[in-house]
Amino acid sequence: MNSALGIRLVCLDLGGVVVRICRSWEEACANVGVSVRACPRDDEQLLQTWRSLSVDLQLGRIDNQTFADRFSLALNGLYSPQEIDAINRAWILGEYAGIGELVDRLHRAGLQTAALSNTSREHWVELVRMPAISRLKHRLGSFQMGLVKPDPAIYREFERRVGFSGNEIAFFDDTEENVLAARELGWIARAINPAGSPPEQILTTFRSWGAANIS
Repeated sequence: MNSALGIRLVCLDLGGVVVRICRSWEEACANVGVSVRACPRDDEQLLQTWRSLSVDLQLGRIDNQTFADRFSLALNGLYSPQEIDAINRAWILGEYAGIGELVDRLHRAGLQTAALSNTSREHWVELVRMPAISRLKHRLGSFQMGLVKPDPAIYREFERRVGFSGNEIAFFDDTEENVLAARELGWIARAINPAGSPPEQILTTFRSWGAANIS
């Protein structure tokens, strides 16, 4: 790699970096054709329940059906478990344009690639079928590891599994707290704006690092 940084592996978050996802409850409802009858962010207790169940799902502690049953109960049945399950599954919208070409450029530059994503078993099945994700050398989901970002332990476990550590890893994530946690462990981490083009943002970052062979 034509850079003084010594990066050997590029690690990508999935949602908001490799794939477009719904950014709100309302968007997910619209995507699956379910009317909005309540929104988690409008009620603090409901929002906390949603977040807690989502973490349990991403940790692999519960499955989609349990998530749907429990959240439907928290919503007093305003949405059926079947609707909750459909909304949850509709969150993934597809790969960003140009992300596959970016992965290929990274490989041609001699870099290894990886995914590190907070995600559920059910979403993972869909994600790993996508062309760009299927070409990543290492693919690790939180549910497989029993850990979630930004817990420092997930980054350490990732390092153990891929064989790289610290500033050998360039990391791109759309959540600032995940980026900051990675930096604490010495990773070269940058935040991505999911409203823009993540591939272009990543290429621009590599250019700023002097990696002309990627651009």
